[in-house]
Amino acid sequence: MDTPDQAQPRFGLVPFRALRLADSRVGDPASHRIFARPYRSVPGRLREWRRKRHLTLDSTPAIYVHEYTSAGVTIRGLVATVDLLESKGSIFPHEGTQAAQVEQLAGRMMEMNLNPAPILLMHRGTEVVRELIRTTTAAEPQFVYTDRGSQLQRVWRITDRAAIDTLTIELGDAHAVIADGHHRFAAAQSAWEQHPDSAWRQTLVMLVDQSDTPLQLCAIHRTVPRLTLGAIEASAARSGDTFRRHDSSHQALAKLEHALVLHDGTDWATLTPAGPTELLVTWLHEKLLPTWNKDEDKLVFHHSATDAIERATLGVSVLLPAPTFDDVDRSALSGHLLPQKATSFQPKPHLGVLMRDLSDE
Repeated sequence: MDTPDQAQPRFGLVPFRALRLADSRVGDPASHRIFARPYRSVPGRLREWRRKRHLTLDSTPAIYVHEYTSAGVTIRGLVATVDLLESKGSIFPHEGTQAAQVEQLAGRMMEMNLNPAPILLMHRGTEVVRELIRTTTAAEPQFVYTDRGSQLQRVWRITDRAAIDTLTIELGDAHAVIADGHHRFAAAQSAWEQHPDSAWRQTLVMLVDQSDTPLQLCAIHRTVPRLTLGAIEASAARSGDTFRRHDSSHQALAKLEHALVLHDGTDWATLTPAGPTELLVTWLHEKLLPTWNKDEDKLVFHHSATDAIERATLGVSVLLPAPTFDDVDRSALSGHLLPQKATSFQPKPHLGVLMRDLSDE
């Protein structure tokens, strides 16, 4: 018996009414207090800030082009909501999440009734979409300012029906990889599951084309407490991995692209796997830490090599090479998630430029 074809997942951006923090308050750490505990009071604080004109709600829905420049790096993306049901199977995480953190965050989000920041998604776009964005940004932006954190913000609204239809067609078969916001995305899914017939079926995203204005991928380094280079050397001898000591940091760091660089506060070494491995961060978490009898929950994470080196006296600092977009994309599509904090995508937009208040829908 013939059965009707099931609808295939289609990635789609949906216009929304943006809630915007006043220009003078974006990038100001003091502004974050509006989103602080108690979270159930956030809706009331939002209403009060809107009354004082610290917040503005756009009168009509749009898809937004948001361009921001930080430390000389410019990122441009499309900001809109996505339908979690229709886009299911089109948005891929590349890192794992912790269930307890997801549920805690879901509770906070539902109490606030707010998407305070878009989830950063990355993909490789089509030339048609890039041309549409180029045409849009050739005009004067609706909003342009340098915020309190020295990040230049430029925003354009796309309301033309033909342009939105073009985006719908061109992005329908896209796959997007989560760059930043894994826990928030999982929390949004949890909120939708708990309230299936509500505005939680949509969540706020920013879609960045890595072929146009790519997010920069950086490594997140680790310190493994109570570990010694001697223990690593002995383990490598048993497994066949190549452990090599170096006379200087320069010699060791020259090997960073293909090896783990190790430092204990005094000496430098490198560790290279005996056989082929997809990514060194995966090798570290899935093979080495169990072999060293070290729990990944005890790791100390560092967003800079300098910080990792300074903390090496706790044990051994492990410096990792930055993965490429293709590495992350391939891992996400394979379903083999990278360890948490495997990547750091920079720069991120400052909080408050474009937000979504679910009470307005």
